[in-house]
Amino acid sequence: MKAGRVTASLPFDPESLPVLGADAHLPAVPASSIDPAAMRQRFVAPPSWQPEIKVERRYIEREATHASVLVPLVLRGEMTVLLTQRTDHLNDHPGQISFPGGRAETSDADATATALREAQEEIGLEPFEIEVLGSLPTYTTSTGFIVTPVVGLVQPGASLRLDPIEVAEVFEVPLAWLMNPANHQRHAIEVAGATREFFSIPWQGVDASGAPRRYFIWGATAAMLRNLYRFLAA
Repeated sequence: MKAGRVTASLPFDPESLPVLGADAHLPAVPASSIDPAAMRQRFVAPPSWQPEIKVERRYIEREATHASVLVPLVLRGEMTVLLTQRTDHLNDHPGQISFPGGRAETSDADATATALREAQEEIGLEPFEIEVLGSLPTYTTSTGFIVTPVVGLVQPGASLRLDPIEVAEVFEVPLAWLMNPANHQRHAIEVAGATREFFSIPWQGVDASGAPRRYFIWGATAAMLRNLYRFLAA
Protein backbone atom coordinates (compact mmCIF):
# COMPACT_ATOMS: atom_id res chain seq x y z
CA MET A 1 0.00 0.00 0.00
CA LYS A 2 1.41 3.40 -0.95
CA ALA A 3 2.09 5.99 1.70
CA GLY A 4 -0.96 7.98 2.66
CA ARG A 5 -3.46 5.46 1.36
CA VAL A 6 -5.96 3.83 3.67
CA THR A 7 -7.47 0.38 3.50
CA ALA A 8 -11.19 0.16 4.18
CA SER A 9 -14.29 -1.84 3.46
CA LEU A 10 -17.49 -0.31 2.17
CA PRO A 11 -19.02 1.91 3.23
CA PHE A 12 -16.24 4.32 4.17
CA ASP A 13 -16.21 7.92 5.33
CA PRO A 14 -14.47 9.98 2.61
CA GLU A 15 -14.10 12.99 4.90
CA SER A 16 -11.94 10.97 7.29
CA LEU A 17 -9.32 10.14 4.66
CA PRO A 18 -6.03 12.01 4.54
CA VAL A 19 -5.44 14.62 1.86
CA LEU A 20 -2.63 13.43 -0.41
CA GLY A 21 -2.25 16.79 -2.10
CA ALA A 22 -3.91 19.63 -3.98
CA ASP A 23 -3.18 21.19 -7.35
CA ALA A 24 -2.19 24.77 -6.55
CA HIS A 25 0.44 24.54 -9.32
CA LEU A 26 -2.31 24.51 -11.96
CA PRO A 27 -3.78 27.84 -13.12
CA ALA A 28 -7.31 28.81 -12.22
CA VAL A 29 -9.76 29.44 -15.05
CA PRO A 30 -9.66 33.22 -15.60
CA ALA A 31 -12.77 35.27 -14.93
CA SER A 32 -12.98 36.22 -18.61
CA SER A 33 -13.54 32.55 -19.50
CA ILE A 34 -16.48 31.97 -17.17
CA ASP A 35 -18.83 34.79 -18.03
CA PRO A 36 -22.02 33.78 -19.93
CA ALA A 37 -20.82 34.91 -23.36
CA ALA A 38 -17.50 33.08 -23.02
CA MET A 39 -19.24 29.94 -21.79
CA ARG A 40 -21.62 29.98 -24.74
CA GLN A 41 -18.74 30.39 -27.19
CA ARG A 42 -16.72 27.63 -25.56
CA PHE A 43 -19.51 25.10 -26.19
CA VAL A 44 -20.13 26.39 -29.73
CA ALA A 45 -16.45 26.03 -30.64
CA PRO A 46 -14.90 23.65 -28.10
CA PRO A 47 -11.10 23.36 -27.86
CA SER A 48 -9.09 20.19 -28.25
CA TRP A 49 -9.11 18.64 -24.80
CA GLN A 50 -9.48 15.38 -22.87
CA PRO A 51 -11.36 14.75 -19.63
CA GLU A 52 -9.02 13.91 -16.78
CA ILE A 53 -11.25 11.17 -15.36
CA LYS A 54 -13.78 9.14 -17.34
CA VAL A 55 -14.27 5.85 -15.47
CA GLU A 56 -14.17 4.98 -11.78
CA ARG A 57 -13.03 1.54 -10.66
CA ARG A 58 -16.14 -0.62 -10.29
CA TYR A 59 -16.91 -2.26 -6.97
CA ILE A 60 -20.56 -3.12 -7.65
CA GLU A 61 -21.28 -5.68 -10.36
CA ARG A 62 -24.50 -4.84 -12.12
CA GLU A 63 -25.68 -3.89 -15.57
CA ALA A 64 -24.46 -0.49 -16.72
CA THR A 65 -27.19 2.17 -16.68
CA HIS A 66 -27.27 5.41 -18.67
CA ALA A 67 -28.01 8.57 -16.72
CA SER A 68 -27.69 12.33 -17.02
CA VAL A 69 -27.11 15.21 -14.65
CA LEU A 70 -27.69 18.90 -15.09
CA VAL A 71 -24.76 21.17 -14.20
CA PRO A 72 -26.78 24.32 -13.41
CA LEU A 73 -24.77 27.55 -13.69
CA VAL A 74 -26.76 30.28 -11.95
CA LEU A 75 -26.40 33.71 -13.57
CA ARG A 76 -25.71 35.78 -10.49
CA GLY A 77 -23.25 38.69 -10.37
CA GLU A 78 -20.69 35.99 -9.68
CA MET A 79 -21.79 32.85 -11.50
CA THR A 80 -22.49 29.91 -9.18
CA VAL A 81 -23.05 26.18 -9.49
CA LEU A 82 -26.24 24.81 -7.94
CA LEU A 83 -25.75 21.50 -6.13
CA THR A 84 -28.04 19.17 -4.20
CA GLN A 85 -27.61 17.15 -1.03
CA ARG A 86 -29.19 13.74 -1.56
CA THR A 87 -31.37 12.28 1.17
CA ASP A 88 -29.87 9.59 3.38
CA HIS A 89 -32.27 6.76 2.51
CA LEU A 90 -31.61 6.55 -1.26
CA ASN A 91 -30.18 3.29 -2.62
CA ASP A 92 -27.51 4.97 -4.79
CA HIS A 93 -25.08 7.52 -3.31
CA PRO A 94 -27.20 8.34 -0.23
CA GLY A 95 -26.40 11.61 1.52
CA GLN A 96 -23.88 12.69 -1.08
CA ILE A 97 -23.64 16.03 -2.82
CA SER A 98 -24.60 15.79 -6.46
CA PHE A 99 -26.01 17.57 -9.46
CA PRO A 100 -29.73 17.14 -10.10
CA GLY A 101 -30.12 14.11 -12.33
CA GLY A 102 -30.81 10.43 -12.62
CA ARG A 103 -31.19 7.42 -14.85
CA ALA A 104 -32.48 7.65 -18.42
CA GLU A 105 -36.01 6.53 -19.24
CA THR A 106 -37.23 5.14 -22.54
CA SER A 107 -39.43 8.21 -23.00
CA ASP A 108 -36.39 10.54 -22.97
CA ALA A 109 -35.38 11.72 -26.44
CA ASP A 110 -31.71 12.00 -25.51
CA ALA A 111 -29.30 12.65 -22.64
CA THR A 112 -30.28 16.32 -22.48
CA ALA A 113 -33.95 15.40 -22.14
CA THR A 114 -33.04 13.11 -19.23
CA ALA A 115 -31.16 15.90 -17.45
CA LEU A 116 -33.99 18.40 -17.92
CA ARG A 117 -36.66 15.94 -16.78
CA GLU A 118 -34.70 14.93 -13.70
CA ALA A 119 -33.99 18.56 -12.75
CA GLN A 120 -37.71 19.28 -13.01
CA GLU A 121 -38.62 16.24 -10.91
CA GLU A 122 -35.94 16.68 -8.23
CA ILE A 123 -35.79 20.44 -7.67
CA GLY A 124 -38.71 21.85 -9.70
CA LEU A 125 -36.49 23.62 -12.23
CA GLU A 126 -38.55 24.00 -15.39
CA PRO A 127 -36.94 23.29 -18.79
CA PHE A 128 -37.80 26.79 -20.07
CA GLU A 129 -35.74 28.25 -17.22
CA ILE A 130 -32.58 26.52 -18.50
CA GLU A 131 -30.42 27.58 -21.43
CA VAL A 132 -28.61 24.37 -22.39
CA LEU A 133 -25.05 25.07 -23.50
CA GLY A 134 -24.00 21.51 -24.30
CA SER A 135 -22.64 18.42 -22.63
CA LEU A 136 -19.33 17.02 -21.42
CA PRO A 137 -18.04 13.50 -22.12
CA THR A 138 -19.70 10.71 -20.17
CA TYR A 139 -18.45 9.76 -16.73
CA THR A 140 -18.87 6.17 -15.50
CA THR A 141 -19.30 5.78 -11.75
CA SER A 142 -18.16 2.94 -9.52
CA THR A 143 -21.82 1.94 -9.19
CA GLY A 144 -22.25 1.41 -12.93
CA PHE A 145 -23.93 4.62 -14.06
CA ILE A 146 -22.76 6.07 -17.39
CA VAL A 147 -23.47 9.73 -16.72
CA THR A 148 -23.74 12.54 -19.28
CA PRO A 149 -23.17 15.97 -17.65
CA VAL A 150 -25.39 18.56 -19.39
CA VAL A 151 -24.32 22.16 -18.72
CA GLY A 152 -26.94 24.90 -18.63
CA LEU A 153 -27.39 28.53 -17.61
CA VAL A 154 -30.14 29.24 -15.08
CA GLN A 155 -31.67 32.60 -14.19
CA PRO A 156 -31.32 33.48 -10.48
CA GLY A 157 -35.06 34.05 -10.16
CA ALA A 158 -35.96 30.44 -10.95
CA SER A 159 -38.27 29.03 -8.27
CA LEU A 160 -37.26 25.66 -6.87
CA ARG A 161 -39.51 22.96 -5.43
CA LEU A 162 -37.50 20.18 -3.83
CA ASP A 163 -38.64 16.57 -3.93
CA PRO A 164 -38.27 15.64 -0.24
CA ILE A 165 -37.84 11.98 -1.11
CA GLU A 166 -34.66 12.59 -3.08
CA VAL A 167 -33.30 16.02 -2.14
CA ALA A 168 -32.52 17.18 1.38
CA GLU A 169 -31.08 20.57 0.46
CA VAL A 170 -29.80 22.74 -2.38
CA PHE A 171 -26.94 25.23 -2.18
CA GLU A 172 -24.69 27.21 -4.50
CA VAL A 173 -20.92 27.49 -4.81
CA PRO A 174 -19.09 30.19 -6.82
CA LEU A 175 -18.01 28.76 -10.18
CA ALA A 176 -14.69 30.64 -10.04
CA TRP A 177 -13.88 28.95 -6.72
CA LEU A 178 -14.68 25.52 -8.13
CA MET A 179 -12.58 26.23 -11.23
CA ASN A 180 -9.48 26.90 -9.12
CA PRO A 181 -7.57 23.59 -8.80
CA ALA A 182 -5.88 24.84 -5.63
CA ASN A 183 -9.22 23.86 -4.04
CA HIS A 184 -9.17 20.33 -5.51
CA GLN A 185 -7.89 17.76 -3.00
CA ARG A 186 -6.66 14.27 -3.85
CA HIS A 187 -7.41 11.12 -1.84
CA ALA A 188 -6.89 7.38 -2.23
CA ILE A 189 -8.27 4.31 -0.48
CA GLU A 190 -7.93 0.54 -0.85
CA VAL A 191 -11.38 -1.01 -1.34
CA ALA A 192 -11.81 -4.74 -1.89
CA GLY A 193 -8.16 -5.12 -2.82
CA ALA A 194 -8.16 -2.31 -5.38
CA THR A 195 -7.08 1.31 -5.11
CA ARG A 196 -9.71 3.98 -5.60
CA GLU A 197 -8.44 7.52 -6.13
CA PHE A 198 -10.77 10.48 -6.04
CA PHE A 199 -11.02 14.25 -5.71
CA SER A 200 -12.80 16.26 -3.07
CA ILE A 201 -13.67 19.96 -3.14
CA PRO A 202 -14.75 20.94 0.38
CA TRP A 203 -16.76 24.17 0.50
CA GLN A 204 -17.38 26.26 3.61
CA GLY A 205 -20.78 27.79 3.01
CA VAL A 206 -24.03 28.45 4.82
CA ASP A 207 -27.17 26.34 4.98
CA ALA A 208 -30.75 27.45 4.29
CA SER A 209 -31.04 28.94 7.78
CA GLY A 210 -27.85 30.99 7.33
CA ALA A 211 -25.75 28.85 9.67
CA PRO A 212 -22.16 28.06 8.62
CA ARG A 213 -21.78 24.61 7.15
CA ARG A 214 -19.02 22.60 5.47
CA TYR A 215 -20.15 20.83 2.29
CA PHE A 216 -17.93 17.93 1.24
CA ILE A 217 -18.11 17.62 -2.54
CA TRP A 218 -16.39 14.43 -3.63
CA GLY A 219 -16.47 11.39 -5.91
CA ALA A 220 -18.34 11.65 -9.21
CA THR A 221 -19.51 15.22 -8.62
CA ALA A 222 -16.01 16.45 -7.87
CA ALA A 223 -14.65 14.50 -10.85
CA MET A 224 -17.17 16.04 -13.25
CA LEU A 225 -16.31 19.49 -11.89
CA ARG A 226 -12.66 18.66 -12.47
CA ASN A 227 -13.47 17.71 -16.07
CA LEU A 228 -15.36 20.99 -16.46
CA TYR A 229 -12.20 22.73 -15.25
CA ARG A 230 -10.13 20.92 -17.89
CA PHE A 231 -12.67 21.90 -20.56
CA LEU A 232 -12.68 25.58 -19.60
CA ALA A 233 -8.91 25.75 -19.03
CA ALA A 234 -7.95 24.09 -22.34
